[in-house]
Parts: sequence; structure tokens; C-alpha cells
Amino acid sequence: MARQPKKTTVTMEKIPPEKIRADILALGLFKDTKRLPTELAALDKAAGQVISNLLKLGDFTGAANQAAVLYSNGSLACRRILLVGLGDKKSLQLDTLRQAAGVAARTADQLGAARLAMALQTLIGEKLDLELVGQAVTEGAISGHYDFQDYLPASKDSKEVQNLRISLIDSKAAAVRKLNAGRKTGIILSEAQNRTRMIDNKPGNEINPPSLARQAQKLARQFGLKCKIFDDKQLARMKMNAILAVGGGSASKPRLIMLEHNGRRSAKDSAPDAIIVGKAITFDTGGISIKPSANMETMKYDKSGGCNVLGILTGAAQLKLAKRIIGLIPAAENMPSHTSYRPGDIIRTYSGKTVEVQNTDAEGRMILCDALHYAAKMKPKAIVDMATLTGACVIALGEHNAGLFSNNDPLRKAIEKAAQASGEPVWHLPSDEKYLEQMKSKMADLKNVSGREGGACTAAAFLGAFVDDTPWAHIDIAAVADTDKPKPSRAPGATGFAVRLVLEYLRSV
Repeated sequence: MARQPKKTTVTMEKIPPEKIRADILALGLFKDTKRLPTELAALDKAAGQVISNLLKLGDFTGAANQAAVLYSNGSLACRRILLVGLGDKKSLQLDTLRQAAGVAARTADQLGAARLAMALQTLIGEKLDLELVGQAVTEGAISGHYDFQDYLPASKDSKEVQNLRISLIDSKAAAVRKLNAGRKTGIILSEAQNRTRMIDNKPGNEINPPSLARQAQKLARQFGLKCKIFDDKQLARMKMNAILAVGGGSASKPRLIMLEHNGRRSAKDSAPDAIIVGKAITFDTGGISIKPSANMETMKYDKSGGCNVLGILTGAAQLKLAKRIIGLIPAAENMPSHTSYRPGDIIRTYSGKTVEVQNTDAEGRMILCDALHYAAKMKPKAIVDMATLTGACVIALGEHNAGLFSNNDPLRKAIEKAAQASGEPVWHLPSDEKYLEQMKSKMADLKNVSGREGGACTAAAFLGAFVDDTPWAHIDIAAVADTDKPKPSRAPGATGFAVRLVLEYLRSV
């Protein structure tokens, strides 16, 4: 029997930690805490001094994401106490608490503890706004408990918890009010991120352009979004030739998926506040310029940007943002066949610009250029796109930051601020005219590759040539969209990186 998806519920309770009834109670401790903090004295006494004894031993250093499970003497309603390290108090950030909550959720899961109480904020004082703390720990807990197991059989011997019930707790009424307000937002943002991960993790034999379109239609009905699907025949009439070229080698024909959330009271035909565009190559073989076989199975994640759009638009609907937001997902499968586009082909894109194909594995920028120009014609206030676009960005930034490119400083700064708030870091890189010059072709207006030097920057410059004067930001998520390395606060697989980031941006503008 297949496993059912894990569920996580997060509630709020006004109660002191020594009185909470749960399977495990999670507390945060700072690095190099030598003496028992006074805030924990009552709990430690009720538990038989297990916390103070551990601190005396020095086995728990409080390093970020370090965890230690303690067992009370039976006098507590809570059977276990989980200490999670918060690192240096001076460098405490919201993301420290977000990760600590993920550690707590994953530890509870491993121990088979179905009821988790969290008081990670007990020692932070007034350093951080408690509403933002409530949001961050809720996001961390729900994201941390998620684990993609759709194709694994259910195991009778596993301790893993399918339905994890989490209570955020505090003994002060004012703190409870603030934490609870943040909790409500955190649930929406983290569930939007997990919704993205659930689709992104699915393999290419299940998610192709038509089935991704059906997923979008299903979510639109569920969350009250408008949805329009352009099939290959409609794309041909619209002269979306770049999308058609990339998808031409596959039996699963390409689609352009459009979702709309309109929270405004103004006229429906008013300019969008933002258009969010996401690359969805449902599987990328490289086409005629075929990739090496090693690790090609991870190319199911080349749809991450498009899956993000699904999470962002449904999240915007749940947040009831008073904005008109459109999501565009160009979707194609890049396969080698007798109908594939070829190196040397010249494609007249939707914008009218011609592109010489020098490498069919530079396909993401091809499908995006049609979608971006379609977005620009709607005259939005801003366009934000996300794409697993370049290996060059992976080399430049590693797995710790996404690349950020923009033609507009206020938009760039707003994205950077949202990245800081969401704990999804970006690093600004250039994509000016010098890089676009490298993309000029002798045979056409542009070519789709320019060599190894500055590859992430030249790819972004190529995209920027199709947005006209619209404020635009491009987030290259190639290094951060998925991982095969489990972390203390997160399972491996799709990360949903940039879902919370973009939702934070949309909430702030």
C-alpha cells in the first residue's frame, strides 16, 4: 500500500512549558550557554534538572541546528524535551528559528512523536518581532516535516509520523497574540511551498506539459483562480515559435499555462501589479545537444520555476492579496527525435526577434523569451521570472544563493528585502549591455549561447532583451531548486526555493 502524504497542523496555546501535554517539547538554546537561563528554571526543576545537568556536562554546545533529546523523570506531562541550538545570540535571525523549527519537526518525526510543542522563542527577548517569529517557526516546522515518499510502500516498522500536530506555546497573552498572527501567515506560505515541492518531485513520466496544465486547472478550481491553457495549435497561431521549437521533439506537446488572481475591486482589464513567470521543462534531455547520462534523472527538476508559479498564485489567493497577479508557465519537454529543433536552426520568436540555436540544451531561455514578451505586452508594473537556467550560476554561487538579475533598482531592492525576510538568499549579478553584446549572432538578432564566460549573466541579458522597458527581475534557481543532501531541517528533493521569497515580495509592494 502506498504511503499517504504527510500532514502537519500548527495551533497556538497560552500555557507555560512545564504544563504542556505533548510527546516532545522543543526549546531553543544559544551557543555556549553555561548556566541554566532563568526562563527555564521552573521547567528544569519539574523535569528533575535534566537541562541544567546537560549544560554542566558541556555535551550540548548550542551550535545552530544541534539537537539533544532529554527525558524527564515522569513529573512532566511532556515525555521528552528537545533542545535545539540557535547559534550565537548576536547573530540571531528569523531564519535561525525557521531552521530550528524544521529540526524539531524532523526529530519528532524520527522519534514517532505525533504531538510536538514548540517554545523556541523563550530566550530571544525583544530582538525579533514575535509576529515574524510565529511566521518563521511555522514555516520551518511545516516545511521540515514534508518528505516526498509518494512511491514508497507504507512500512509497519517505521516510526515516521503521518499526521504531526504542533502547538506553538507561550505563557504571556501579548506574545500569544503576536505569535498566532504570524502562525496564520506562516501556514499559508509554507503550504504553498510544499504544494510546489509535491508537483516538482514527481517524475517526467507523470508530469509532462499537458498533465502540468491539468494540475494548474485543478489548483485554479480549488483556490478560486482563473486559468487559461494555450495548447500547441493555439501557440502556433500566436507565433510562440520558441516554445514550439523546444517542445517539438516530444510526443507530449508544449503548453503555455496562465493563472490569474485578481484581488482588486477595480476594472478587470487594469494592468497587472505583477506577472510571475516560471520555466517548466518537465524533463530535459538536452535535445539534440544531449546531456551526459550521469545525473540526468535530476532533470525532472527543470520544471521548478513553473511549479513555483503554481505555489505562488495559490498562496496569493489564500493571502487574499488586493492585487492583480498573473502567473505564466511555458511548459515543454526537451527530447531528441526526428522532429526536434536543431543546432543551426533560426527561430523567429513571439517578439519578432530571431534567435540562432547553437545549443538545444539552452532551451530554458528559449521558452522564457516567448513568455516574457507576452507578459511585457500586458504592461504590468513588474515581471519576476524564476528558472533553473544555468550551470554557470551553480558554479558562481554554489548551493547557498540564487542569482538575481534586474533592469530596475527599486525592484531589485524589493526582491533582496523579501529574500532576507524569507530566508531564501539571492546575490545580485550584472546583465547589462556588455553581456547582451556577447549574445549577438552573425546569422540572427541573437544566439542562444555565448560560451562559458559569464554564462549566467549572458543568459539573463538574453532574457532581458524580451521585456522591453518593463521593470523585470530574473532569479536563477539552478543551484537551489533541489538537493540530494538531507539537512537537519529539510528532506532531500525539491526545495520550492523562491515561493516564499516571491510571496513576501508580493505582500510588500
